[in-house]
Amino acid sequence: MTDIIVIGGGIAGISAAARLSAHAHVTLIEAESALGYHASGRSAALFEENYGSASVVALNRASAAYHQPYLSPRGFLLLGRAGEDAGFDTDLADLASVEITLEEAHNRVPILSDSITRAAFHSSAQDIDTDRMIQDFAKTLRANGGQIITDARVSRIEAGDTWTVRCGSKLYSADTLVNAAGAWADEIAAMAGVTPIGITPCRRSIARIPAPGGHDVSGWPIFFGVGETWYAKPDAGKLLISPADEDPVAPHDAWADDMVLAEGIDRYSQHVTEPVTRVETTWAGLRSFAPDRTLVLGPDAANPRFVWCAGQGGYGFQTAPAASQLVADLTLDHASDLDPATIAALSAKRFS
Repeated sequence: MTDIIVIGGGIAGISAAARLSAHAHVTLIEAESALGYHASGRSAALFEENYGSASVVALNRASAAYHQPYLSPRGFLLLGRAGEDAGFDTDLADLASVEITLEEAHNRVPILSDSITRAAFHSSAQDIDTDRMIQDFAKTLRANGGQIITDARVSRIEAGDTWTVRCGSKLYSADTLVNAAGAWADEIAAMAGVTPIGITPCRRSIARIPAPGGHDVSGWPIFFGVGETWYAKPDAGKLLISPADEDPVAPHDAWADDMVLAEGIDRYSQHVTEPVTRVETTWAGLRSFAPDRTLVLGPDAANPRFVWCAGQGGYGFQTAPAASQLVADLTLDHASDLDPATIAALSAKRFS
């Protein structure tokens, strides 16, 4: 018997488990052989405080101090072409960026083509050491007496005076169940007899290419087009390219769609001078959204012993420090430092 079971070992689950473990005996159950296997292991790993909806930005800002040891400078560069002025101006305002000259843009990314007519830069975007963050949350959980059980796929959940979770031949029981199962969050809810919210997994595809033209890309910012129809990000001496796709799919171990990647690479290629001649590797992850595209955090309206930590929608690492603290506060009936409007916007009870 444990006080709390957390289902899901991505950044949402491990951070919530770590926060809860300071006040309760917590067991985290993960279906795969390691933490962060699915969406968390395939993240773009970027922290940008102004990126996201109002509730996401509130979580970003509340997470900023915690993130500091895990961050390194990156910056982002927004690129516009002829006919894209309206969209560029919208992105410029939404991302709180500063317009720069084309010469400055070329100095930051020297392969930009002459088709670029406008550029904006923001220095605050930073890379996140995602693996270190996951492992540190895991260390906190274990140091507080919690346990992490991997290779444990949930096959049945029984509700009663306590929750009983079956994983193969093993049974685990707890007073409270935290659903941090990512793309599988609705499936876990249905198993538990809780009304699903309508979490929709969406595929995000990535290709890794050699450094364009042999350039040292380590100091380049992440750069992207108007409306974020593609982006490119330096990674370990290579360049990652994504079509920024969000195609609804069933929960699964995602893989990249070649045609979708080809479209994204073509959009990227229209903004640069160096052609893509070789793709080294490809992969995909699942970004999961609630119907209103806002995170779902806290006790279920009908069953407060079932706690949602879902719908991160690609903002999992950015928001994890504050989101996990809010989940812990709401689960344990502690006061939260977040404002009431933000808490209400994130609450699972909005779906009641």
